[in-house]
Amino acid sequence: MRYLGMVLLGVAALFTTTMALGAADQANKAKAAAEQGAVTHTEHVESGVAGGATESFAGQTAEDAETIAKERKPFPAELPAAPEGDVAEVNLVVVDKTVEIAPGIQYNVWAWGETAESATALGPPIHVREGQLVKFRITNEGSIPHSMDFHAARIAPNEAFKDVMPGESFSFEFVAGDPGVFMYHCGTKPVLAHIANGMYGAIVVEPADLPPADREYVLVSSEWYLDSPGIDEPANLSMDKARAMTPDWVTWNGYAGQYAQHPLTADPGDTVRFWVVAAGPSLSTDFHVVGTIFERAWANAAMHDPQIGPQTVTVPAGGGGVFDVKIDDPGTYPFVSHSFASVELGQVGILKVGEPKGGSSH
Repeated sequence: MRYLGMVLLGVAALFTTTMALGAADQANKAKAAAEQGAVTHTEHVESGVAGGATESFAGQTAEDAETIAKERKPFPAELPAAPEGDVAEVNLVVVDKTVEIAPGIQYNVWAWGETAESATALGPPIHVREGQLVKFRITNEGSIPHSMDFHAARIAPNEAFKDVMPGESFSFEFVAGDPGVFMYHCGTKPVLAHIANGMYGAIVVEPADLPPADREYVLVSSEWYLDSPGIDEPANLSMDKARAMTPDWVTWNGYAGQYAQHPLTADPGDTVRFWVVAAGPSLSTDFHVVGTIFERAWANAAMHDPQIGPQTVTVPAGGGGVFDVKIDDPGTYPFVSHSFASVELGQVGILKVGEPKGGSSH
């Protein structure tokens, strides 16, 4: 076991280092604090699944973390194509599942995906076009009730966002009339627990008049609150930490540092568009790309009023933002929340432009 300290590295070092999340002295202090009486205890939410703990497990990973991170296939960040025609059919299956959220860290999630086999710690990115009719169906193959709350929908929540019991399915539809990128999540009580346990995702409602982009990526930020390290056996949710907003890990697309080890790519001169959602459940994301300035930024999905040339833009918890960058010089450009506590906990990735030389100073 070791405490990782996240280091943003140049391309030469990017595939041969450990992406650590804290310095050795910080690890020693954390270990000492734990030995001096950090209290742990177990509590239960309505489902009886989630537990509680107050001890921090930030930065703890398996001994072979470097190998695990290199070999793991990252969550696909590319924006999928929108369906043709006037109707977009979206089907999600909910299952109970154990997934990896950091190198060697196992966690019991409530997952959803297009199939039970493909279900992950966050739902798949959904891409529709402005004006399409979205026909949605949720099938609950899990052990407790779940539901769906689309932030992109103008619809009565008491009719559409209702609980679906285990073994049952439910359908509703809405017109995607508001362009932007929006969060979707389970709205079953306690909502804090359901979002913290992986039940969130992004839906992109693309407007017809959006300027073209060469590359488009979807990034969803989220926090993980662990009741154990997750190394020897899977961790569960700590409601104590979730209520206190003291995460062990903060991630892009459900896994700490995955796009630092496996960078997103672009060619020099490309317009790269990031569709960013802050799933929380509680922390906002101050989106920033190191080494450049946004060409345009549509804050909180206000697609008719772009900001020109901002450096950092806040995406509030439960909100979304769209960001264009155009980078001419080859290099490794980190994308982060400029809350660097979140960077230390894993919310960092690299946009690799062209074939860069040298390393990164971050």
